[in-house]
Amino acid sequence: MSQYNSIGKLVATFGVKGEVILSHRLGAETDLQGLETFFIENKKDEMLPYFVEYTRAKNEEEVYIKIEGIESKEVAGKLLQKTVWLSEEDFRQYADATSPISFLGYHIIDQDVDLGEILEIIEQPHQVLCRIDLEGNEALIPLHQDTLLEIDQDEKRIYVELPDGLLDIYR
Repeated sequence: MSQYNSIGKLVATFGVKGEVILSHRLGAETDLQGLETFFIENKKDEMLPYFVEYTRAKNEEEVYIKIEGIESKEVAGKLLQKTVWLSEEDFRQYADATSPISFLGYHIIDQDVDLGEILEIIEQPHQVLCRIDLEGNEALIPLHQDTLLEIDQDEKRIYVELPDGLLDIYR
């Protein structure tokens, strides 16, 4: 599913005309103005498109969205807690370049070894965890001031110095 990026979840309905609230991790207040389509995963690796009538910002992390064809609070309620995905092109347009979520698709490099592509970002209070596929196993690589060496945005690489033995638990 590398052509889609997860940006958040539909967390609530708003009003009686079918609006929903998207809680996103795009890193900056946005109203998603101009967004025409987002996707929800129906089955594994099967995305269903939803067409946007209009959007407006609620606050820094939430956006009101009116979806075409959803005309009631009850119908909108069936979409709650669903993960919202954007196409790669839309994701790059709306994600803040300084936000951790913008690292999706970057490669993590430790001691000149490419550990893999970042598949998911998990933000925690004191660090960011990057989920990668390490030799066929899921691995969580921490990014914080003690491990992060450099971010090369041109090459889409993040250079880290990981503690000894960290990768052994995933192999």
